[in-house]
Amino acid sequence: MIGIFDSGAGGLSVYREIVKLLPAQSYVYYSDNAHCPYGEKSPEYIIERARWITGHLLSKGCEVIVVACNTATAAAIATLRKEYPAIPFIGMEPAVKPAALNTRSKVIGVLATAGTLRASKYLDTRDRFTDGIKVVEHVGAGFVELVESGCTRGPYAEHIVSESVTPLLEAGADMIVLGCTHYPFLRPVIEKICGPDVQIIDPAPAAARHLVSIMQERGIPLASPGGFRIVLEASGDGSTLHGIFSRL
Repeated sequence: MIGIFDSGAGGLSVYREIVKLLPAQSYVYYSDNAHCPYGEKSPEYIIERARWITGHLLSKGCEVIVVACNTATAAAIATLRKEYPAIPFIGMEPAVKPAALNTRSKVIGVLATAGTLRASKYLDTRDRFTDGIKVVEHVGAGFVELVESGCTRGPYAEHIVSESVTPLLEAGADMIVLGCTHYPFLRPVIEKICGPDVQIIDPAPAAARHLVSIMQERGIPLASPGGFRIVLEASGDGSTLHGIFSRL
């Protein structure tokens, strides 16, 4: 069984990539939406939430845990790996490397939460792979709230998204990295604003492939004996979680 957690429903963008590769697995998805968003919270707060959720997922029988949240990965995954050495943890990392390798304008944009952008994990990755590349960063202000409220299309969503995306375009970015798992649910709006000459990079498919690789290395079955099953849980109101899941 695979456990997946996020501050809210955004991690379902990772789940949908995982289930393409592991359609016969069983899953527990935990949305910590009573404490969402994580982006402005302290690392200590996020670590405590991640500890509690990890314990909960392990009590459900999960053999591997996907931290389907960039902010939680940056703040807590090192602690989780230290405290649970027998459990594989798969985290999220903004796909700066492929963006840097493929940019034509030598300018890439990164949309992420404040917590991700100030985390050493992100900063180390950025500095390692972007020599000679200009990196323009912007917090996706209001993006998580849009997704959690179910407002992922329409004039209001376009207005909110445009305020964070336009500075990246004005700086000349031809690659935009989605550094939060909520943001792929706004991809159609982002693509509409950016136009066809800007490539949007979602790290979720790479995370799903990494999960499969780790499971194979650890000898964790790629299919559950009972076949596909998913349990959706939330620390708060689960209506948005179930609504997004039903649209996947």
